[in-house]
Amino acid sequence: MTLERIHTPGALDGEDELDRSLRPRTLDEFVGQDGLREQLQVSIEAASARGEALDHVLLAGPPGLGKTSLAQIIASELEVPFVQTAGPALERKGDIAALLSALEPRAVFFVDEVHRLNRALEETFYPAMEDRRLPITIGQGAGARVVTLDLPPFTLIGATTRAGLLTTPLRDRFGIQHRFEPYGPDDLARIVRRSATILDVSLDEGGAWSIAARSRGTPRVANRLLKRVRDWAEVRGSGIVDDAAADAALAMLEVDELGLDRLDREILTTICAQFAGGPVGLTTQAIAVNEEADTLEDVYEPYLLQRGLIQRTPRGRAATARAYEHLGMEPPRETALF
Repeated sequence: MTLERIHTPGALDGEDELDRSLRPRTLDEFVGQDGLREQLQVSIEAASARGEALDHVLLAGPPGLGKTSLAQIIASELEVPFVQTAGPALERKGDIAALLSALEPRAVFFVDEVHRLNRALEETFYPAMEDRRLPITIGQGAGARVVTLDLPPFTLIGATTRAGLLTTPLRDRFGIQHRFEPYGPDDLARIVRRSATILDVSLDEGGAWSIAARSRGTPRVANRLLKRVRDWAEVRGSGIVDDAAADAALAMLEVDELGLDRLDREILTTICAQFAGGPVGLTTQAIAVNEEADTLEDVYEPYLLQRGLIQRTPRGRAATARAYEHLGMEPPRETALF
């Protein structure tokens, strides 16, 4: 039986409805990303005053930072319909034509994981985004003809976790572009306090900060940990999420003070102990911890790199002095060559 990392960004099916209820609904409720919020506030007010559709928006950044929530907020602030799909779900040009032609004027069309669009389908968006026109080929062979559909003005919001995979022609057609940054402890504590109010959880300041500090800079992680700490406080504690309850619950969940879980620490221990600090190749490391190489690279390593616990070198991954310090291990002494 495989246990899912409870603090890995990504929704669990049983908690989808609860996760949605914790989403902010207005720009004023949205915490963090201050520069983007101010930029969007001005653009939304200007577009609304002119009665025009908002310029196309590209939101990039790691999972769980609020890209989908912000897209929904934009539609709400504009008071227009919100239509959502995902890049992998669009398989044919007819799928795009059906969705775009059915949009109401000024509607928001949200495409999650837009970098996973098929390249041929991606080109279909070019005239739709620029000219609000959609050429469609009807028939085959000598009898084929091109019919151009006129589209209502709309706002395409693309969300991506891999902005580097977007082609330049598509990226340049987004008038508003922003990359989400990991949240600081102050913003995460505010998010935890707001979520606790919605969930009717008794939370003190110490508990909010303990959860925020271990949330890996991600609101979705903070909300997930809050719910798990709430469970512990109700079953084994006094029902109040304070500093002691948060520490005890997160210790049970094997989440340490940096937000690392068991496998994070196993990755570090493998590099430090088995491979003398590295460098060690990704494939070798994956075999050592019994995990897929792609999972290590895409899910685990980014946070370890952000916290300065590992570094990538041309020869492989190497542990830093901070990794040894966090694990309570002595770093190996450098061997003199002469």
